[in-house]
Amino acid sequence: MTRSRAARASLAAATGVAVLLGPVVGQAVAAPAPSSDTGTVDRLIGLSGVQNARDAGGYRTTDGRWVRTGLVFRSGALDKATPDDLARLSALGVRVVDDLRTGYERDLAADRLPAGATGNAYDVIGQAPPLVLAGALFGGEGMYRAFITAPGANQAFAAVLRDIIAADGAGVLYHCSAGKDRTGWTSAVLLTLLGVDRDTVTADYLASNTYRNASPADPLNGVQQSWLDAAFDQATQSYGSFGSYVRDGLGLTGAEVAALRSALLS
Repeated sequence: MTRSRAARASLAAATGVAVLLGPVVGQAVAAPAPSSDTGTVDRLIGLSGVQNARDAGGYRTTDGRWVRTGLVFRSGALDKATPDDLARLSALGVRVVDDLRTGYERDLAADRLPAGATGNAYDVIGQAPPLVLAGALFGGEGMYRAFITAPGANQAFAAVLRDIIAADGAGVLYHCSAGKDRTGWTSAVLLTLLGVDRDTVTADYLASNTYRNASPADPLNGVQQSWLDAAFDQATQSYGSFGSYVRDGLGLTGAEVAALRSALLS
């Protein structure tokens, strides 16, 4: 193994261990989601051993439609899912679980899957530069920009969207470790593609602070709007616009975008 590869392996392993041992306040919190024209429904799905587990839908689009609920879910890792949690996910119809974590994170804390579900591994940042990978635990603008620029990141996010299309009405759950950064950008991309306005997308993203009982000033457990803004800014810098990012970065065709909207909008 070369020195650079060894350094990357050490950083990734350290990050994985820290992810397991660091966040400690992330159990589901009985608190309502922000409601800026988003409806008043509490999006938590009632899991006790899984952080930040909620329905990704229920939002109004700019053209007056609604993102369907009961089809797409987001959460933290499922390694501590209880038997009741897994039964709940099965009852919700979750048949696909997309894991956005690095291989080291998966090895250290393997998912527990609901009965009948297929698990997919889509590593977002495992090929990122070492300094970005080392900082993965703490969020930050650099990591969020890497969601657009890191090798393999676009393919990982696109794979989740394609799984939603292919699920044909079955439930899809995507997650990372804490369900706030990689998962947060996935939701931001999905909701923006569906026509949800930026303020609502941001409110959904920042709801991780509520559901994880975290302060935005706590980079380990919380999230900050500037991080999300950095990802949107990088998508524009790299591709010219968000739409071009979807087409040229994620590689989604017009037919795939139309299929996603058909599946999730009512």
